[in-house]
Amino acid sequence: MLRRTEEENELPDLSAAELGVVAHLYRGEVYRGTAWRSRLDNTTNWSIVTMGIALSTTFSSRDATALPLILIGLLLAVFLGVETRRYRYYAVWTARARYMETHLFAPLLSGGRQDPRWRTTLAAEYMHPNHFISLFGAAGRRVRSTYIWIIGIQTFAYFGKLAVHPEMATRFSEFVERATVGPIPGWVVLCCGLVYNLGWIALAVASFFYDQHLHQKHATDDDPVLFASLKGNSFRGE
Repeated sequence: MLRRTEEENELPDLSAAELGVVAHLYRGEVYRGTAWRSRLDNTTNWSIVTMGIALSTTFSSRDATALPLILIGLLLAVFLGVETRRYRYYAVWTARARYMETHLFAPLLSGGRQDPRWRTTLAAEYMHPNHFISLFGAAGRRVRSTYIWIIGIQTFAYFGKLAVHPEMATRFSEFVERATVGPIPGWVVLCCGLVYNLGWIALAVASFFYDQHLHQKHATDDDPVLFASLKGNSFRGE
C-alpha cells in the first residue's frame, strides 16, 4: 500500500523537466484507471444482458419455466467474481492518480506547502505495488453499487413468475409447488433462494461496516495508508 517511509530528509525541489515527467506519469495513471473502469462497465453490461435474456425467456409464454432466472444467479456470481478482480486493479491506478492530485496538484493550485514525503511514498508504491482493497471489500462495493439492484430484479421477477404463470396462484402451497425443479421440492428451491439473497445482503452490509472501520482507522493513523484521502466516490468507483 501507499505508505510514507521513515525517511524525514528534505528532498530537492522538482525541476521543470521533472515536473513534466510527473505530469505524464499522472496522465498515464488516469488513462489506466479509465481503461479498467471500462472493463468494470463491460462486466456489468454482461450481467444486464444475460438478465434480459433470462427475463425474455421466462416470460415468453405462460408455460415457460422459471429455471433461467435461477441459472442466471450462478452467472451473476461468476460475473461478480470477474468484476471484483478488475475493481482491485482499477483501485490501484485511481488511488495513485488521486494521491498525486491531493499531494502535488492541489498544493500547487492553492499555493500551499507541499509535504516532500509524498514523493518517497509514491516511489515506495511503485517499487513494491500492492492492492488497496481486499477481495471481500471489492466484492462488497460492487454488490452495493450495482449487483444488489440486478439481484433484486431477478428475485422480484422469479417470485412474479411463480405467482402469475400459468395462472394466478390462489394458495401458498400452489406457489411452493411451482418452484419445484425436477426432483428437487419447491420448498428446497425457495430456501436455497432465501440463503442466496441473504448472502448478498450480508456481504453488502458487512463490507460497508468494514470500509467504515478502515476509513476511521487510517484517518487517525500517524502513518496513513491514504484511505482518508481516498474516500471519495472517484476512488471507490461506486
